[in-house]
Amino acid sequence: MLLSVAAFAEDTVAVATPEKPKKQIYYGTQVKFDILSPILTPALHNWQMQHYEVAVNVRLAKRWYPTFELGYTGGKTHNDSVNYIGHGGFFRVGCDLNPLKKHPESPHALLVGLRLGTGMQQFDTNRFHADCWGEIVAGCQVEIAKVNNTAFYMGWMGRFKVLFTRKGDNTPIYIPGFGSRDNIGWGANYYLGWKF
Repeated sequence: MLLSVAAFAEDTVAVATPEKPKKQIYYGTQVKFDILSPILTPALHNWQMQHYEVAVNVRLAKRWYPTFELGYTGGKTHNDSVNYIGHGGFFRVGCDLNPLKKHPESPHALLVGLRLGTGMQQFDTNRFHADCWGEIVAGCQVEIAKVNNTAFYMGWMGRFKVLFTRKGDNTPIYIPGFGSRDNIGWGANYYLGWKF
């Protein structure tokens, strides 16, 4: 009898104290393709340059977006005294924050963040060169459609770039992922992508 009462008391306590729900950290992965640069870069360089890039980010704790960007640039360009023929790849790593505090669960986001970029290239047929830079980025993204667990997005990103490597002898005048070799650069992307 005493054992039955004790067992009943334990069951009652277990029912009275439900487990706390686990806090969600991961909110999905996005893959985004830049559709502006393949048009804008050739237009600015007499249709002699190509530029393609893709971005992947992960949404964590509703407001944080660690990001990896990868791309390719190649072709011909020139300044007043130098012709450039080359091609190479680049990548950027960083993180974005959605600073909007109201409705953090919304799929739409205003984004501000930082990037560290590296471009590596072959130019003048047999020379290799690498450069490094930092970026401050700002933009937005909106969900335009959703099918089951897959959401489709569009958005833009503006970039302010600061080159860390300096010009030396035999350095190329164009840097994949950065642009023309200046201490300061600007850039923009317009993305289409999906979240899964």
